[in-house]
Formats: sequence, C-alpha cells, structure tokens
Amino acid sequence: MKQSILMLAVISALSLSACDRAPTVVTVPAAPTVAVPGPAGPAGETGATGNQGNNGAQGNQGDMGLKGNQGNQGNEGTKGETGNQGNDGTKGDTGNTGRTGNSTTVIVTPSSTPSN
Repeated sequence: MKQSILMLAVISALSLSACDRAPTVVTVPAAPTVAVPGPAGPAGETGATGNQGNNGAQGNQGDMGLKGNQGNQGNEGTKGETGNQGNDGTKGDTGNTGRTGNSTTVIVTPSSTPSN
C-alpha cells in the first residue's frame, strides 16, 4: 500500500509538469513564386545539315585455326574360336541278298497266219 501511494504521487507530479510546458511554434516557409511564361515567340531559322562522317576502315582477316590431330587407330578385334568338327555319320545296313530265281525258260514264237 505504501508503494501504490508513492507511485500515484510520482505519476501525478509528472503529468502536471507536462501541462506547464509552453507551446512550440513552427513557422512554415512560404512557397517560392513561379514565373508564368508568356506567349511563344516566332520559330528560329533551321540550322544547316551536318556533314556525313567517314566510313571506318575494314578490319583485318583473322588467323586460320590450327589443324586438329589425327585420332588413334582402334584396337584389333578378338578372333573367334574354332568350331568343333562334326561327328561321322553312322554306316548304313548291308542290303539283303536277292532270292535265286527258277530256271524255267519260255520261248515265244511269232505265228505265221496274218490277222485281219
């Protein structure tokens, strides 16, 4: 309670001292006077045309570039493996012996009678 009364007294003293200040007067400078131009006068004479400038000299041709190096030759490819030899074919069976035939002989004679 002692502190609250003390604080109240300090605040009221500060607020009363703020009211006693004299007001500060700020004067704003007047804006400068701007002259308004009158009517435009007659146009002046046209000036002379200027001379055309000289053409610049042509530049030198650039140096030719250096020739490139030749590329390396490629490596030789790997040789393929030799193929295997094929197997021999199987030998065929021997054929059967033919039968012995009969020994009967037939003789055919032409006939002597002409046919009509």
